[in-house]
Amino acid sequence: MNPSSLDRRVLAACDAAGAFIEYWGFKAIHGRVWTLVAISRAPLSQTEVAERLGVSRSLVSQAVADLESRGLLRQAGEGRKAPLQAVWDVWPVIADVLRKREWQMLDEARLSLEAALEEAELSPAGDIDPGRVRVLLSMTEIAQTFVGVLIALRVPASVEKVADWMGRARLLVQTLRGVG
Repeated sequence: MNPSSLDRRVLAACDAAGAFIEYWGFKAIHGRVWTLVAISRAPLSQTEVAERLGVSRSLVSQAVADLESRGLLRQAGEGRKAPLQAVWDVWPVIADVLRKREWQMLDEARLSLEAALEEAELSPAGDIDPGRVRVLLSMTEIAQTFVGVLIALRVPASVEKVADWMGRARLLVQTLRGVG
């Protein structure tokens, strides 16, 4: 079977989404499956997904189970073999990743810098400058605050509302830049 130009482009889009999702620490198949289901006109069965992506049904089955458990896919009907549809409200998953990964990483950095600052202040003759440690600590706290704001945000699910939200966020950033 010779895939059409559209099929090749759809697969390329699925692959690109898979690479992006993999960068975020998930498996590429998650992004590939979700993207294909999301852009399809009608819900797809796991068999259809496997055939379109050229992967095994067991790989798709595992990915679907993971995506369903995260609330990113749902069955469009009753029964074990019901077709799948994408859930477009992905923000809860993004916020969860930010909370579990970036927040934790920044918190560890902040705690380490606080300990280093305390040590540097207790050893004034040492070769570590407490002022510079304070600057790094401040930068880390600002980054952690920013990630905290992102986690707390509730981004709207519809595309129109996201575009409006992004426009308001851009204006806020521009305003904050003008304040500094």
